[in-house]
Amino acid sequence: MELFPADPAENLLPCDGVVTYHGPVFTPDESDGHLARLIAEIPWEHDESVIFGKRIVTKRKVAWFADGGRPYAYSGTMKHAHRWTEHLLSLKTVAEKISGAPCNSCLLNLYQDGGEGMGWHSDDERSLAPCAPILSMSFGAERKFSFRHKRTRETVSVSLENGSLLVMAGETQRHWHHQLPKTAKVSSPRVNLTFRLVI
Repeated sequence: MELFPADPAENLLPCDGVVTYHGPVFTPDESDGHLARLIAEIPWEHDESVIFGKRIVTKRKVAWFADGGRPYAYSGTMKHAHRWTEHLLSLKTVAEKISGAPCNSCLLNLYQDGGEGMGWHSDDERSLAPCAPILSMSFGAERKFSFRHKRTRETVSVSLENGSLLVMAGETQRHWHHQLPKTAKVSSPRVNLTFRLVI
């Protein structure tokens, strides 16, 4: 397993996809301010998923925003869209400008501490535009983020810093799973925004 530093010109994946890490795109003070606003202003709710026919409510909280009220279905549940806030739109503009990729929606995740995470999965729902980049912006606690190739099981990890931007593009979702592993070393919150293009 390799842990990569920030280098937006370098593809973190050895094959079958493109992941670039831009590192922090805001100052520490700006990032802390964004974190506080997001925690206070977003209408957070516990996430739900259906596993083997059983509905599970997670500790992690989520929120979904999208142009035109587009809903988003994943893990057997349907998320109904909130209207964009001016703050979220400003963050979306930054992510789009840096990545060059247009987005029309955002799934936000709130992890209160390192005891909350996300298991191996791919963002490959049919409602997402094929191969469209997913722009992942993080605020708060620095957390490890890992990729695992679906066939070879090779893993690659990056440490996502406060105010950072990670871009997953190309065939990444088709060939790789990703996860946010739990850790006892983190006791502070993290908010992750994944800007997407739904069709």
